[in-house]
Amino acid sequence: MNSIFLEQLQKILEEEQCYTEESMSRHVTFRTGGPADYYVKPSRKQIPEIIALCKQYEIPWIVIGNGSNLLVGDRGIRGLVMEIGKYMDQVTVEGNRVTAEAGALLSAAARCAANHELTGMEFASGIPGSIGGAVVMNAGAYGGEMKQIVKKVTVLTPEGKEKELSLEELELGYRHSCIPERNYIVLQAELELRQGVLTEIEERMTELRNQRNSKQPLEYPSAGSTFKRPEGYFAGKLIQDAGLRGYQVGGAQVSEKHCGFVINKERATAAQIRQLISDVQDRVEEQFGVRLETEVKLIGEF
Repeated sequence: MNSIFLEQLQKILEEEQCYTEESMSRHVTFRTGGPADYYVKPSRKQIPEIIALCKQYEIPWIVIGNGSNLLVGDRGIRGLVMEIGKYMDQVTVEGNRVTAEAGALLSAAARCAANHELTGMEFASGIPGSIGGAVVMNAGAYGGEMKQIVKKVTVLTPEGKEKELSLEELELGYRHSCIPERNYIVLQAELELRQGVLTEIEERMTELRNQRNSKQPLEYPSAGSTFKRPEGYFAGKLIQDAGLRGYQVGGAQVSEKHCGFVINKERATAAQIRQLISDVQDRVEEQFGVRLETEVKLIGEF
């Protein structure tokens, strides 16, 4: 722990915004993972100061959102974790445009849109992620994806400058954007929706919620769909056909309800989840010649 760095960090942030040796199990939906050396929850204007400080003291840093697509190693994260969350979660509506800060939950933005009788965002109403994370990975579900509704995104460049990116500049594809490779940080997104009818929007959101409840293992901690959809296949079907429904490594399990989900069934360690994912990849490749890629991002020390 660098006491001088910490002292400078605490000058930028309020007490409730800055933590040391913070267990990442509290901040990721897998509910497992070791401690981060420094854990901060900045406002928009504080981010450039924090990054500059990290560079000055050569402290590595990463950015997370709602932690819904991450597996953090049991030994934790060396350096600083910056959570874009409750200090950057404003959502505003003007006409058919929804402007949401990166820390706003997708569910909250979708609800706000519905309240203004705007349609097009119903698919996102049950995704347990933030706007920033959704843009970074072009999140999608039930035939919808962020690419269909994003108009432009404001990012912070590695040089500490704010920059607007158009839909085309974002290079959104299947679970992909240009943001990670360019080391940008999403600050806010402007979404373009359409006028709709409140009752129809509500009906669609209820329909999707019921589908999730019936088909997904929401009663257990997980990172959502664990694997990307391989071209020409469905990951869950391949895993099921490989005889891996209910396959378990320690407290980690391939969900019996939906084989595309790896769940933390009973106090699983990150190492157990990682091993299970690897076992699934090997078995599916061995039987079907398809190597599954993870949607889940592995970070920290395992």
